[in-house]
Amino acid sequence: MGMFDWTEKPAAVLQQGGVIAPDERLPWPQTAAMGVQHVIAMFGATVLAPILMGFDPNLAILMSGIGTLVFFLITGGKVPSYLGSSFAFIGVVIAATAYAGKGPNGNIGVALGGIIACGVVYAIIGAIVQAVGTGWIEKLMPPIVTGAVVAVIGLNLASIPIKNMAASNFDSWMQAVTFVSVGVVAVFTRGMVQRLLILVGLIIASIIYAVLANGLGLGKALDVSGIANAAWVGAPAFAAPVFDSSAMLLIAPVAIILVAENLGHLKAVTAMTGRNLDAYIGRAFIGDGVATVISGVSGSTGVTTYAENIGVMAATKIYSTAVFVVAAVIAIVLGFSPKFGAVIQAIPLPVMGGVSIVVFGLIAAAGAKIWVDNRVDFSQNRNLIVAAITLILGTGDFTLRFGGFALGGIGTATFGAILLYALLNREPAKTQQPA
Repeated sequence: MGMFDWTEKPAAVLQQGGVIAPDERLPWPQTAAMGVQHVIAMFGATVLAPILMGFDPNLAILMSGIGTLVFFLITGGKVPSYLGSSFAFIGVVIAATAYAGKGPNGNIGVALGGIIACGVVYAIIGAIVQAVGTGWIEKLMPPIVTGAVVAVIGLNLASIPIKNMAASNFDSWMQAVTFVSVGVVAVFTRGMVQRLLILVGLIIASIIYAVLANGLGLGKALDVSGIANAAWVGAPAFAAPVFDSSAMLLIAPVAIILVAENLGHLKAVTAMTGRNLDAYIGRAFIGDGVATVISGVSGSTGVTTYAENIGVMAATKIYSTAVFVVAAVIAIVLGFSPKFGAVIQAIPLPVMGGVSIVVFGLIAAAGAKIWVDNRVDFSQNRNLIVAAITLILGTGDFTLRFGGFALGGIGTATFGAILLYALLNREPAKTQQPA
């Protein structure tokens, strides 16, 4: 069966609670509707990540679409996945560029060089996995390590919204209004509204902000003039990479985090579909790595497989890769609309700060969830020490210098977790930790 030869299933299959497999599809109208839903699901996070790094959100949406098509082609259309902006890059990009948190990143070039280096490392890891399998990765990065590293990504970023994104007392209160809005949507709504908790919470908070700032004059007025002035169609802001060795060494290790993330996602999709995707793990890493290189060369963020889209698949039981081709095309079209970019730029900074608090917190909690899901045994001192040291290294931004090169919090935490586990795992454990 070819890459684009999906077996068409009647829409009635879904009403009967049926499953649409990766190599099947619904009639094109329903497939298109599902594609729109996937774009909406990834939307909030894929747009938020570049804003937090000072990148162009239009370009990030465009590259998410192109990256998803690249991934589809390299995996032979067998792995259902959407590639969006990765949050794993935020901490290291801010560290490499000294970004202040508002407006375009003036030092974007060095970050792009690092993102390209990361994509190359990631693709090389994929080639090794394609040749020898994933056993060595699972041995190097068991759940205690991956959980700690994922948690650190969120915790390391905690000070950004709290210190940099609230200039006044009103702004701080608006951050609180925003994260409460997101929380209310997350808990008290159902269906698609609940799935779009970040987006809906952000809209509610922006409306409240406009009432308090524009209506009552309590804060800096919401400025929507840019939306009216922006063209409907136009090219996003491309940027050229600069290859700086210290920035590349700082950002390239993010590949380790992307590997752990992608591996977890593939295992989740395998469990949901009942299709063993192990044969495609190497190709999935290569696809993600190549997409990250292409994105970096264009001037945008590194990309990764998206948990939000895996959530949509779990809820709908539609695993058709055709849906992701449609979603990718929609994203590419949106990327060429400056009007859409202007809407994003109009979002007040404290509202973005409130959303960031939620998103970074969710990343930290996702790390803890890896421990829970894998029943990591914290009565074992080895696990306790690895988790304890990793969390504090990352959160406190522990930095080690090697001559002119500085390895910051996320880097020291990632390598520290891997090396500590390797060192402490030499001591024979009384009870084997569950895989």
